[in-house]
Amino acid sequence: MTSAIDIGRATALSDTGEATRLDAPGLQALAARSVAEPRAEGAARRGPFRPEVWLNARQRNASRLAVHWFRSADVAVVAVITLALLWAMTPGGVLAATLSRALPLIIGAVLTLGLMRSLGLYRFARGQKTAVHLAAVAGTALIGGATAIVLDALLAGGAGVSVYLIWSGLVTVALYGLHMGWTDMVARWRGKGALTPNIVLVGATKHAETLIKDALKRRDVNVLGVFDDRLARNPDSVAGVPVLGDAEALMTHRMTPYVDRIVLAIDPKAEKRVRELTSRLSALPNEVTLLVDPVDAGERSAALDRLANAPLASLGGPIDDDRRAFNKRIQDLIIGTTALILLAPVMALTALAIRLDSPGPIFFRQRRHGFNHEEIVVWKFRSMRHEAADATASRQVTTDDDRVTRVGKLIRSTSLDELPQIFNVLKGEMSLVGPRPHAIGMKTGAVESARLVAEYAHRHRMKPGMTGWAAIKGSRGPLHSAQDVRRRVQLDVEYIERQSLWLDLWVMFVTVPVLLGDRAAIR
Repeated sequence: MTSAIDIGRATALSDTGEATRLDAPGLQALAARSVAEPRAEGAARRGPFRPEVWLNARQRNASRLAVHWFRSADVAVVAVITLALLWAMTPGGVLAATLSRALPLIIGAVLTLGLMRSLGLYRFARGQKTAVHLAAVAGTALIGGATAIVLDALLAGGAGVSVYLIWSGLVTVALYGLHMGWTDMVARWRGKGALTPNIVLVGATKHAETLIKDALKRRDVNVLGVFDDRLARNPDSVAGVPVLGDAEALMTHRMTPYVDRIVLAIDPKAEKRVRELTSRLSALPNEVTLLVDPVDAGERSAALDRLANAPLASLGGPIDDDRRAFNKRIQDLIIGTTALILLAPVMALTALAIRLDSPGPIFFRQRRHGFNHEEIVVWKFRSMRHEAADATASRQVTTDDDRVTRVGKLIRSTSLDELPQIFNVLKGEMSLVGPRPHAIGMKTGAVESARLVAEYAHRHRMKPGMTGWAAIKGSRGPLHSAQDVRRRVQLDVEYIERQSLWLDLWVMFVTVPVLLGDRAAIR
């Protein structure tokens, strides 16, 4: 056996987002500056992999999840065509149609859409021929139409063969047009690197060098950097890819949000070292994979195939991480848009009160951790005096904090200051429910909170939320001790493992009474 063996898998959620336009030399230079020892200039610093646009993990996952939007559009178009034809051939309208007349068309439509799903026509896998894909789409429409003809004959519906031929023709043309657009869109994403996995290698070994050279020939995997604990014995680069530091440097590297997978390119027979590295890296939200030593070119190709295999998200089977992410995104869009409309008057009055209460901007912006260590700018209503604003949360809020304004005390006690985060939700950087986003560099006492609990990064395996399981369980506001941080992380990880539509609805339902009743909380 060769290729890649999964050792750990982080929850991968996502949704739509704009491309981060940071070119490869810029990112590699940024990465190189974080290493203690200076690295060589040129290829060793920049690396040979330079996609057109750098996308973080959340943005790449958004492209993969687009398949659910594709299928939703297909379902809508086929349903409209079916209802329109049923309305046209029934004098009294759709509601007056008999079962024997409606059932053949409905079964034909369901069968067509079901076949497209079961045949994998929403996978858009790498290397798939467009002509073959479109031929399969047409075939499913014809099968659906033929089935409708047979059912009409069995049920004596009397619609006639011509009706079902028209239906098949319209469905074929409509799906052809849609899938030509989907195929072109996926091809452009691949060209920009939106579907090309980004990996880093742990271990500056001969196996790593061979994998990098093969990846350069194939161009379907981006190797962003190499990390190795034995820096004293390692070169500045491996096959042109820079060695950026040791495994500890990877734990806090600014490249992490761009990484899909961490590959251990070390001898799997060194079991103690593999276990040690796996244990250390499991604190990161990234997937960790062990590359088993391939013995020939065929096995190396198979290993890269597994690393590079990034088809669009599967629609079949049980609810997986991709489908859960898509469902959560739909929930955020529907409920978030509704909440924005209903709460607009409250937000306007809050903004006016802040403006009249103290000089300074209405909004407070702060850089916080998002999904997979991504840095996002979170919006809040300003609750402190403008000159005392603390963007890094180096000093957490206390009772009767002199930095908080009169209006600020009210909106903090009622959580009205959090309402502008609805815009972060609609943009796709946050969710309505999830681990609360912490400020980058936030401290508990004199120590950065992220350094107090080994599993802290696990809370970044899901997009942060406006409210969350920890918030309704009493863990909200400042974190005064390592025990407070540990409890917050435990509750966040518990939510990530249990997340579902019904749990999210319950959290949102109890958030207002829980927060309003928590008079002792300081925020």
